[in-house]
Amino acid sequence: MSEYQYYEFLAVDRSLDAEQLQQVRALSTRARISPTRFVNEYHWGDFRGDSTKLVEQLYDAHLYYANWGSRRLLLRLPATVLPAKKATAYARNEALTVWSRSGHTLLDFSRDGEHDGEWEFETSAELSSLIGLRAELAAGDLRPLYLAWLAALTDWELDDDEEEEYAREMEPPIPYGLSQLTGPQRALVDFLKVDTDLLTAAAQVSEPRPAPDGPQRHELTAFIAALPVQDKDDLLLAAALGTGPQPGPELLNRYQAARPAPATPPTPRRSAAELLDAAQLRRTERARREREAHRKATENRARAAAQAYQRHLDRLARNLDKTWQDVENLIAQKKPTTYDAATTLLKDLREIYSRSGTLADYDQRVGDLRAGHRGKPALMRRFDTAGIPNP
Repeated sequence: MSEYQYYEFLAVDRSLDAEQLQQVRALSTRARISPTRFVNEYHWGDFRGDSTKLVEQLYDAHLYYANWGSRRLLLRLPATVLPAKKATAYARNEALTVWSRSGHTLLDFSRDGEHDGEWEFETSAELSSLIGLRAELAAGDLRPLYLAWLAALTDWELDDDEEEEYAREMEPPIPYGLSQLTGPQRALVDFLKVDTDLLTAAAQVSEPRPAPDGPQRHELTAFIAALPVQDKDDLLLAAALGTGPQPGPELLNRYQAARPAPATPPTPRRSAAELLDAAQLRRTERARREREAHRKATENRARAAAQAYQRHLDRLARNLDKTWQDVENLIAQKKPTTYDAATTLLKDLREIYSRSGTLADYDQRVGDLRAGHRGKPALMRRFDTAGIPNP
């Protein structure tokens, strides 16, 4: 298979200006470029730019994948809505790297494809299927970060490291709603190849996500009124000049952070070893259920086929003389396919005579049939192969 690489960048919080557009156009003559999007595909050669620096300086999201299995999703968020320290708790170099740059938190979701083989193009993606993760993270939803940690654990299990290392590694804080993933989060599961049994095991202790009723208008009005004037002026000026993100997500994030957390019992943290063991138990049970379902389906198909065959024999038995005549008519056509059909009918007739206890009558008629067609060696060979009696 020939080489294939896909590069896509999105500017979400603000568009690129003319100077910045000129800068990215210098990186590729074939890319599709607009003030908010850069897309290019390579069947040979490589992208001349530095994807990491482009996101640090210009774009808010980047998607990359290659047909040998490597893939990468890079997101940039204002540090005010997602501090790097908060995201670092979920970072493992195998799947998620976190760093800060110029007032932003950078999240690098990666997979090298070592365990996957070549990329299946039926599951190839565009950034539009994953960009919703950025807004979810800005709103305080940490499920995408936890999914990245599970992806690292998925690869770690395949590497078959020492059991003591699995026992020492503790899971990060467990977010709400792991059994109620959003569309972008399900796309991330596919993109990072998170083991579904591991995800199911992890979700067992995840509390349901609170209902998204949102803040009451009067509560939010009071919260904004109480903010320092300088903070509000800075947010509005940055939004007006296009030098910062829209203030809505940051204000809502501040509002949610200021609200008292719901009273829920603490969720016990598990080790990687406990999660992997739970996933293996689920995997084993799922395989057992699938085998049992396959066995039952096979039995049902066999039973249905046997019943259909008995109904077929009943139809033939209602007029045996006609069935014998059909055999003669098929033989008379002297074709390989009609010889085969005649042989099949004779086997059906044997079943009919057998269940009525009159096989002697069948043998006599077959003997007469053979005697009348001994000059047809191709037909006789078919009779012998099918076990048609030769008295």
